[in-house]
Amino acid sequence: MVLEPWEQKAQTVRDYRDASLAKVDPPLGPIPNPLPLNSLDLPRQLLTAREYELTQNYDAIALLRMLRAKEVSSEELTRAFLRRAAIAQYAVNCVTELMWDEAIERAKYLDSLADPLGPLHGLPISIKEHQGMKGKKVNASYVSWIDHNSEDGLLNDTLYNAGCVFYVRTTGPQLMMHLECSSNIYGRTVNPHNRNLTCGGSSGGEGALVAMRGSVLGVGGDIGGSVRGPASNNGVYGFKPTCPRISTKGKKIGMAGSEAILSTYGPLCSSRETINLFMKVALDCEPWRIDPTLTPIPWSPVTLAKPLKIAIEWDDGVVKPHPPVIRALREVAEVCRKAGMEVIDWVPLDHSKAWDIISALYFVDGGENALAPVIEAGEPILPLTKFIIHEQPTVKSHTIAEFWKLCVERDAYREAYAKHWTATAASSTGEVDLILCPAVPGCAPPHETARYWGYTAQWNLLNYPGVVFPVTTVDQAVDLREESYQPRNDKDRYNYDLYPGPERYEGAPVSLQLVGRRFCDEKVMAGLEAIEKAMGRE
Repeated sequence: MVLEPWEQKAQTVRDYRDASLAKVDPPLGPIPNPLPLNSLDLPRQLLTAREYELTQNYDAIALLRMLRAKEVSSEELTRAFLRRAAIAQYAVNCVTELMWDEAIERAKYLDSLADPLGPLHGLPISIKEHQGMKGKKVNASYVSWIDHNSEDGLLNDTLYNAGCVFYVRTTGPQLMMHLECSSNIYGRTVNPHNRNLTCGGSSGGEGALVAMRGSVLGVGGDIGGSVRGPASNNGVYGFKPTCPRISTKGKKIGMAGSEAILSTYGPLCSSRETINLFMKVALDCEPWRIDPTLTPIPWSPVTLAKPLKIAIEWDDGVVKPHPPVIRALREVAEVCRKAGMEVIDWVPLDHSKAWDIISALYFVDGGENALAPVIEAGEPILPLTKFIIHEQPTVKSHTIAEFWKLCVERDAYREAYAKHWTATAASSTGEVDLILCPAVPGCAPPHETARYWGYTAQWNLLNYPGVVFPVTTVDQAVDLREESYQPRNDKDRYNYDLYPGPERYEGAPVSLQLVGRRFCDEKVMAGLEAIEKAMGRE
């Protein structure tokens, strides 16, 4: 079979990835064939007891404590995560490069120092590939980008100077604008809990790797849900900060220079407190002194002065969530009430209009710039690329005057939503503190079906911070399809039909999202702490 030129180019990248995986030492034992539906138990079968303990039982906070106490060396820890990341790759196809030699060299150097280099001293951290890395190529989502050099990244420099070990880079989709993680270069990344379901996108490789415990802290990016969707689908923690607090200098993107909707980096990780650690490290170095686009606000954790007033968004008025998500909302609302918090219903404000605005602002030129690299290489345009560009009514080529009008609509909607939230202060109990809502309209959906962005992109349009946290898993006995429900529109019908019953979602995690007002990032995290403690977590 003769390969097309784009296929030959993509194969060189896969060969490079495979060569990096071949460095695993000692080699992994036989990988089951066929692979199980749920991949989460594979590391137990293939790692040593010590490697499994180190990668399975601790979050980043605990591992850093162990590193400082010299209960584990950075080299031992890095080797364990390198081997577990390799297992994750074989299981779910989430890795673009295993940085075996340089990671171990870095770990040995850190172990040789008399004192810790910084707050992340010795901790292995994973990175989504399109965000770039000094001295590396950016193959990312487009075949035509293969072998492009990375630019320096300010956040990467910050994490490195704080003492971390970069050891693995992870997959993303074509265009970096899918809620699925698939490309013509690396293929599809699947969900570790159920390989028939998506891991999400665009930071799906990170989400899947953290779920496999091949990482306890990874860095993704979010412009419409690309951190929070994968976090939800994979049952891990994910945070989208307010823009612009975290520098995104160095990333490889299409439509460079477009500022209609800002993107941000954000962590995917195995615990709530790891988010606070990430944000503190990222902002303690005052990155706004180097990147003038940033708002100069240090990370300043807040202490809640009184019990929270939480509004529950049961439904955004466009697409009704699936039964497991509604159950999770009920369960969390109930424990919050029992803990003394006030829980009320949130009334959404025209979320359908919000999607019309943000989808137009994603692709003001009708997607021409975003599609140009795909067309240049001759690679196929994937279905979810066609969906997000060609099937959205407001995505078209706009004149400058039309673009200005869109920005006016965006700002008017933001003002209306701020007033809508502020109006809750008229209550005798005061203003709503935070909104608890779905992160996605169900659990991780089957492949090629993730098409509703509304529960995350809504907050990108408003530039509100949001954190996703795991709540439960699908219950086959309880989460039954609501047979009598009559969908109210085509999007709702599509989502309803994705849920024939809980059997399709065997083993899938169920997550929720907590949202705050602009630049109330620390309050969101304090609220999550209060909610998780009400749930019986530390």
